Amino acid sequence: MTDIADQISGWLAGRIPPDWFVEAPRIATDRDEVLVIGRLAAPKLANEQSEDGKHAACASRIDAFREETREARMRIASDAEALFRRKVSWGAECGEANKLFTHLGVPVMTRLRVQERLVLDTLVDAGVARTRSDALAWCVRLVASKEDEWLKELREAFTKVESVRSKGPTLT
Repeated sequence: MTDIADQISGWLAGRIPPDWFVEAPRIATDRDEVLVIGRLAAPKLANEQSEDGKHAACASRIDAFREETREARMRIASDAEALFRRKVSWGAECGEANKLFTHLGVPVMTRLRVQERLVLDTLVDAGVARTRSDALAWCVRLVASKEDEWLKELREAFTKVESVRSKGPTLT
């Protein structure tokens, strides 16, 4: 994790009320956004509750949390955005239910050759995606899910490079 990611996580740990989540929230950061996802306590249910009933109870718990904490989350986000120059987005998990309340869809420009565009067009034509943009996002999610371990190793290696670079001489 980079120094700024550590600062953001630490700052948020100090600001998020301790009774909001049953464990420390997961915090993901990139150049544009900070995403905070917390796990909520599962509702107490009758033992014979169906899976659909359990999912509905957890989804309802998430909706209630969203409404009850809206003002406080907005204050925390506003302060963090001013301090770290990134948008802050929120989400919650409860049981098997999860929901993102706010999150950015950041446009990313790329240049693709014919063969690459054909891949996207095939996904659109097959109904997997509505647009080339959706198809590209689908491809990124697929790579992330299939190569999660490799991406994790790559991020760890990058973190080590950043650490070594920060100890080197500064250029003026």
